[in-house]
Amino acid sequence: MASAAVDPSELLREHGLRVTAARVAVLSAIGRQPHALADEIATAARDHLGALSTAAVYEVLNTFAEVGLVRRIEPAGSSARYETRTADNHHHAVCRRCGAVSDIDCAVGHAPCLEPSNTNGFVIEEAEVTWWGICANCNPAPAATKALAPNNRH
Repeated sequence: MASAAVDPSELLREHGLRVTAARVAVLSAIGRQPHALADEIATAARDHLGALSTAAVYEVLNTFAEVGLVRRIEPAGSSARYETRTADNHHHAVCRRCGAVSDIDCAVGHAPCLEPSNTNGFVIEEAEVTWWGICANCNPAPAATKALAPNNRH
């Protein structure tokens, strides 16, 4: 898992990748904006680096995902998003209104942290759960108000 304290160049080398300005810019952008779309990453990388083609950003993202440096998630109906949190088996909550994505730590056990009723011959390595709802920013009622049901208010 990448962290803000780790030098992007060092992370690239640890994953067997050459250090290039484009790779450093893309990795830094993902670190600053977890769950970002490729276009958002490209914009942030260009702000840091200057000129950088969209094709180059996609190539870097695909390489990072292949070597396990980033995790690519694709919530239903959404474009791919990228994050540097890769060393665990966490899940995600997605807002139905604005598309915000939040990490949800695994509730129990080790990866895959869910036990299927039947594996059908598969060796299960990972479980991916996506919770859908409305985030705090999009929710019109404050959490404290929602805790009181309308017929329970005094």
